[in-house]
Amino acid sequence: MSGPNPLDYGWWLASRSSGIVALLAISISVIIGLMMANSLPRKPGAKRQLLAVHESTALAGLIAIAIHGVTLLGDAYLHPTITQIAIPFTISYRPFYTGLGIIAGWSAAFLGLSFYARRWFGARRWRTIHRATIGVWALAVIHTLGSGTDATQLWMRVILLVTGVPIVFLFLRRVLPGEAKPAPRRRPATASSSAGIER
Repeated sequence: MSGPNPLDYGWWLASRSSGIVALLAISISVIIGLMMANSLPRKPGAKRQLLAVHESTALAGLIAIAIHGVTLLGDAYLHPTITQIAIPFTISYRPFYTGLGIIAGWSAAFLGLSFYARRWFGARRWRTIHRATIGVWALAVIHTLGSGTDATQLWMRVILLVTGVPIVFLFLRRVLPGEAKPAPRRRPATASSSAGIER
């Protein structure tokens, strides 16, 4: 059996696989976030369950992004420095697309960790900031297509299609104007509810 020894490319394989995991985790997190923004599904208790999965996949994506960058330090072919994997457009390998990936990584870290500091931002401001997540996902996709060694593979295109179609659909459903929803009916006030209002 002849051919290259995979062990000789261990760091590159680790970075490559963690990058794919990061893309999948972030895509799933974005899909779930958009589902909640669209109030889907309309099932009691569903939002709480989705929120837990949304948070878990976002954290998994951040960990995978960190591994994706750090493992490149051991790659014998690229041999990047810490500066090159941390600062956009400084690496020699496809600098534009790799730089977009670095921007996406730092932005994902900021947006993901901002969830735990939303009280400092304020709920409204945090929600406004969090809308940039769709842009981070788009940068990650461009990075994958432009600098990923698997970008031309059919299975990678399938992953991008399967995750991208629901994201685009849910995003458009969220931002495009829809039919006006009827105002919710107000229940007639009872003696107990009237008393509660007067307190």
